[in-house]
Amino acid sequence: MKDLVSIITPCYNSAEFIEETIQSVLNQTYENWEWLITDDLSKDNTVEIIRRHNDPRIKLQVLEKNGGAGNARNNSLERAQGRYIAFLDSDDFWYPEYLETMTDYMQEHNAELVYCNYSRCDEHLQPILKDFLADKVVTFSNLLKTCRLAPVSTMYDTQRVGKFLFPVKSKREDHVMWLNLLKVIPEGMPVKKTLAKYRMRENSVSRKKKNIIKDQYLVYKDFMGFSMVKSLYYTANWALNGFLKYSKIFN
Repeated sequence: MKDLVSIITPCYNSAEFIEETIQSVLNQTYENWEWLITDDLSKDNTVEIIRRHNDPRIKLQVLEKNGGAGNARNNSLERAQGRYIAFLDSDDFWYPEYLETMTDYMQEHNAELVYCNYSRCDEHLQPILKDFLADKVVTFSNLLKTCRLAPVSTMYDTQRVGKFLFPVKSKREDHVMWLNLLKVIPEGMPVKKTLAKYRMRENSVSRKKKNIIKDQYLVYKDFMGFSMVKSLYYTANWALNGFLKYSKIFN
């Protein structure tokens, strides 16, 4: 029997998009998965939409208090039973072969962490930039300068590396988590196929780069323990690479 994959999803007020996300999971060719969805006390009908689906692999928990995406992901991670951890935000989308391709690659290449290409789309899942390419081996060193790992396109093996929780006091919680993981393993391997769609929503926190320069600085200063000068150096690199990553001029 194929190894169990635990899919980790935080959601909050996701009613507009969650049905498409659900269908992308239900359509997976790899069927041995559990989906740990943690709702962060949504005020719309997100929970109602999820509960319409009676698949026993979908395991929903509704929090009693809103605690942010990192806290919601940690709730799901703590309940996860699978060998492989995959992340899917409540407004993103996987192609049907995502889980099968990623797990096959990990097994064939003895990889501990893998990431793939993904489409960068608008709210209607129509491409607005060229696909983000998984074209480099990821290490702790190069991940400091730019975060090539996105939750929608990354998977790791808990049997090899254990579970990694997200810091709940950072708005850059995914970058901190990936850095902590890459301290333990030597590298993450690229799967050079487009297997996911990432919604670049206009009101997304991750799109407001100017508003999170300080948060990114704290990734290095507080969470990595770097000096002020070293933290400023990596923040400048991250800002430049972020511009190149998202600017239509360079894509």
